[in-house]
Amino acid sequence: MTMDELMKVLDMQEDILQFTHFTNADAWELGTMILMEARRRGAQVGIMIRRSNGEVVFQYCDNGITPHNVELMRRKSNSVLLTERSSLQLYMAATNAPESVKQMVLDPKEYAMLGGGFPICVEEVGVVATVAVSGMGQVSDHDVIVKCISKYLHIDEVPRIRTV
Repeated sequence: MTMDELMKVLDMQEDILQFTHFTNADAWELGTMILMEARRRGAQVGIMIRRSNGEVVFQYCDNGITPHNVELMRRKSNSVLLTERSSLQLYMAATNAPESVKQMVLDPKEYAMLGGGFPICVEEVGVVATVAVSGMGQVSDHDVIVKCISKYLHIDEVPRIRTV
């Protein structure tokens, strides 16, 4: 896939994967679904779902997940809240046009330019929360989120970035 094709896929994912509402119960169900998918893949992960106001409404860490992973999830979430885009979008932008991202002056202690953070967007409202995953590698972290949000919203036709 070319960089342009990857960016188009990421844009499409965010356009398609929009909720009609998002409650703490939705966070619990989505977080649990992500955990079950990660286990099916044989991966140990950390999962964090945070509201826009910073409130953590779901968090789980498998054995082997370290404070570093938890910190990465917080920073990925901050990146999503700032840009209202997936953290993989930010990573791709930094790779494709580093000067434009450099101008944002992002503190690396607060923001992560790594895949694995995704916006929870409610139709006609905007970004109300973020979901972040850490532990499988940035593309797989992103993919597990996309797969599970697609499944949760009962949307079959969502383009994905295939992982090995």
